[in-house]
Amino acid sequence: MDTYKGVVIRSTGSWCTVLSDNGKLTECKLKGNFRIKGIRSTNPLAVGDKVEFIFQQDIKIGLIHTIADRFNYIIRKATRLSAMSHIIAANIDQAVVMVTLSRPRTSTGFIDRFLVTAEAYHIPAFLIFNKCDQYTEAEMIVLNKMIDLYSGLGYPCFKTSALFNQGIEEVNELLRAKVSLVAGHSGVGKTALINVIEPGVIRKVGEISEYHHKGKHTTTFAEMIPLSNGGFVIDTPGIKEFGLVNFDKQEVPERFPEMRNLMHKCQFNNCTHVHEPGCAVKSALAKGLLSQSRYSNYISIINDEYFEETEWD
Repeated sequence: MDTYKGVVIRSTGSWCTVLSDNGKLTECKLKGNFRIKGIRSTNPLAVGDKVEFIFQQDIKIGLIHTIADRFNYIIRKATRLSAMSHIIAANIDQAVVMVTLSRPRTSTGFIDRFLVTAEAYHIPAFLIFNKCDQYTEAEMIVLNKMIDLYSGLGYPCFKTSALFNQGIEEVNELLRAKVSLVAGHSGVGKTALINVIEPGVIRKVGEISEYHHKGKHTTTFAEMIPLSNGGFVIDTPGIKEFGLVNFDKQEVPERFPEMRNLMHKCQFNNCTHVHEPGCAVKSALAKGLLSQSRYSNYISIINDEYFEETEWD
């Protein structure tokens, strides 16, 4: 039996597809039980994992016996009440959160939790604001305000419309020669955008539920898709909520760039930026120098709450 190395490009539970170093695709399953460094995860194997497997010629499948150490990953709580976590993807170069103002609406709570997780693992993050062709004049004003906020914090922002090819060249360049995770709610247009960037990739694009204004799930498992520009994009199932995992309250403000830049000016080294006197963060907030929505989401995170309905400033 021959041993091969490769990267997991599709994971559907106990089975996965591995792209070998020689370019061959092999259906594989885990050999025995795995636990990665004590992480209580629903999926010990994630898209982006580098693995070694033995190919069993008689049954034409691979048995994965080794999972290489990850240099990073994006992880979230499996469900709101669960103690388990779910690893969305591993070993990525950058993370992209796709946002829509409506149909479906993406909350600041979702965006900020995703960005905080990316900051924790030192993963560069970007925002794509999709469906720009559908917005009213009033919504465009809100959109530009959001872009000013996040780009000012160091997160590059892109306006796109998969329907009218708006911003496609810029996003294509963003994804060039990188392994990129693309995440967002169902219905924000992740799959449609990938279809436009890489027309040869055949995917099914769903519709929006008229009753709930939510997206119907068209991607049911994470998948790493090769692009002709030399990159890989990891398309993920729509995420309704983003629960943080293994965060200490003292660590959270370090994951907000605007707070990180002010923390050294606080009167107390262990300032929580909630009730302490001499807090530089609270002072900047009172002066209108910090975003109220970002601060509110910070409070919800340290209180371990889901804050899905925060409005933009």
